[in-house]
Amino acid sequence: MSTTSLYGLKKQGLEDEKMQQALNMLLIDRLNEFRELSTVLLRTRQYSDPIPNPEQFVLNFCLEVDEAFRTWTGQMILMNNSPQKAINILRQLSREKTTMNQLTHFLNMSYTLAAEFKEIYRRLK
Repeated sequence: MSTTSLYGLKKQGLEDEKMQQALNMLLIDRLNEFRELSTVLLRTRQYSDPIPNPEQFVLNFCLEVDEAFRTWTGQMILMNNSPQKAINILRQLSREKTTMNQLTHFLNMSYTLAAEFKEIYRRLK
């Protein structure tokens, strides 16, 4: 794992080795979901070089969705940047979508991946 891709995960106080192991275990069963989210989130990139670890990028995004949901439901306090995060999440996932059902599908997928990652990580302790 590179240092830049670890930022989102490190801010939650997770250990490098366990994070990588949990991600690898999650990818065994959920690779298709990671690919689907990756195409939605990374298709608009105009860079010549692809992201080296798209799975880590997608996982960071999923953890952001989980954090935003906890803020929306009142489980976490509202931070100064919470509204911007929510809008960014919705804008990233809603590009080229025509219905709320499509957007909800990707929000649910992101939330589920984050929850499963956290559960796998917790069980590795």
